[in-house]
Amino acid sequence: MAQQGAAGVATAVAESVQYQGRKASRQGSELRRQEILDAALRIVVRDGVRGVRHRAVAAQAGVPLSATTYYFKDIQDLLSDAFALYVERSADFLAKLWTNTELILRQLMAQGDGSPASQARLADEVAKLTADYVVHQINTRRDYLMAEQAFRQEALINPRLAELVCSHQRILLQGTCQMLQVVGSREPQQDAKVLTAIIGRMEYQALLNHAQPPAEDETLAILTRYMHLVLAST
Repeated sequence: MAQQGAAGVATAVAESVQYQGRKASRQGSELRRQEILDAALRIVVRDGVRGVRHRAVAAQAGVPLSATTYYFKDIQDLLSDAFALYVERSADFLAKLWTNTELILRQLMAQGDGSPASQARLADEVAKLTADYVVHQINTRRDYLMAEQAFRQEALINPRLAELVCSHQRILLQGTCQMLQVVGSREPQQDAKVLTAIIGRMEYQALLNHAQPPAEDETLAILTRYMHLVLAST
């Protein structure tokens, strides 16, 4: 997996996503099917996974009830395919993100000389990039984060969703691992697990306290401290 690179892993996951519901044979049918899945995702964000019912999804999508039952024989298929669509879109987004981030990191590495001062500057830059990502997620992709949290919770009792959640986590972990490997972490896999856990907690707390803007200074301070600890050992 490491040899594929972060973007390669994200792309591979996107291409491997398997849908459970009835396949659409025409472009118009596929468009309606995606409208139904998008409607299910909006309901998940608003009401949670338990709010997803055929009648509610049909109303949200503005389609006949028969359309949802035609494509999805039961709620489990509908939920699974809604999250599959989420994972596919997320993988596409992350593939582009990792490609751009790796380019920036390699440019930063080329500017350094390996001295302690240079490493400290690198740690600051990586922390800033990571903090910008967290703030961007919270400010512009809140609905995506809400859906992800809801599906993660449901995955604890739904094996189909558990497989998709693991695929999504693999993208996040490998991308972070690749980033840390580029900047010289001695244990990129272990450091990536810690960093993704930190980011996950930050996102969750921001969603939990949605009425209060995230403390960007604190976010940057925490990530800066962590990156200095990681790169101090290189």
